[in-house]
Amino acid sequence: MHLESFASNMLDLFAATAQPRTVKMYNLIHTGCLLLALISPFCSGQRYYGPQDPRVEDTLTLEHVSRKQDQVTGSEPSNGVSTTPDGRLFVLYARVDGSTGPQVVEYNQKTNTTTPYPNAQWNNYTEGDDPSRHLIRTNSQRIGPDGNLWIVDVGSPGFGEPVILPNGPKLVVVNVTTDEVCRVYPMGNATLYNSLLDDIRFNPGTGFAYLTDAGAPALIILNLDSGDTRRVLIDDASTDAYMPVSAEGNLLRTAEGAFQRIYADHLEVSPVGKWFYYQPANGGLSRIETKYLDQAFYNSTLAQVLSQYREPYAHTPSTGGTAIDANGNIYVSDTDSQRIISIYPNGTMTLLAQDPRLLWVDAMWIDSQQRLWMPATQLNRGTPFNNESFIEKPLHVYTIDIGVGPSAIDHA
Repeated sequence: MHLESFASNMLDLFAATAQPRTVKMYNLIHTGCLLLALISPFCSGQRYYGPQDPRVEDTLTLEHVSRKQDQVTGSEPSNGVSTTPDGRLFVLYARVDGSTGPQVVEYNQKTNTTTPYPNAQWNNYTEGDDPSRHLIRTNSQRIGPDGNLWIVDVGSPGFGEPVILPNGPKLVVVNVTTDEVCRVYPMGNATLYNSLLDDIRFNPGTGFAYLTDAGAPALIILNLDSGDTRRVLIDDASTDAYMPVSAEGNLLRTAEGAFQRIYADHLEVSPVGKWFYYQPANGGLSRIETKYLDQAFYNSTLAQVLSQYREPYAHTPSTGGTAIDANGNIYVSDTDSQRIISIYPNGTMTLLAQDPRLLWVDAMWIDSQQRLWMPATQLNRGTPFNNESFIEKPLHVYTIDIGVGPSAIDHA
């Protein structure tokens, strides 16, 4: 039987046996996604060698002054940028390559220099220091809807190393007006020794935030007022990784040679706060109404059956990063084919841009000038997946005009 016919028959089977909101149906659809990956134009799994897209601008070349104690060189993977409405720029250096130096910096584009943020002390951790007062290993940073800079600290000294519990994993909130830490949310009670606290999104109307755990598959619900947390959808089909992550047409492996799976990773909240979208790095975007997450925070019985309320949303490819705009369109970076895919609120996918320079675009960002920032991190070429680094330097951050600004509840 031809593959196309087989996939079509499988989809007919899904339609004939559909039972909404059942785990069985969800897993059937994921099986179908594996088949469709072989024929879908959105999941070609091949590196793109075509021409550059003239709309994609090289906005930031991370090639700094030689490192002093408080500088970075531009050779380290950078997997996140964020901007304030008045034009300040913050950059995250993932340190997955084992390099030392500042992890979060403010970048001055005029002088091409960086300043550790919020200060050098927070960015200077050595064994024996109080882990609650230093950044151990930062995985993401973003300006929140409150205007503060939120820093997600994994709490693990190195990629794949155990988390320092209980005080290593945390959220560090910095007031960008005073440049001072205004709150630290300890996350030790919500994480495990093998957790990878990944990223955060907000739902200001209900007072909750949501995080993904890419090391021990789960979602984490955070009460922003009390700081209390609850893990949900633990080892669920929607937070687990049914395939290893891939990039430039190859499945990634760990330094030991095992296939690399990155669990619950990317996440977004719809502009009105109704839907929460999430997926593992290998793809397969799911969604669940935030009301069920918020109720599950208080209701342990509901928390145990949340899988009944989530549903497949879009058959996304292996993904490096996502963003959401004010109209509810979600932007997804394809790590295999160097593409940015736009997903409309109804789930329809369309190609926004494809450019050979977009090598593992990580945490994307939409600024007030309606530009999508795309850090080309080349993470798949780094030491954790190759035992040595094949990253081509310097690194670049690209932008493209999208004609719409950020979601108001995503960031200021």
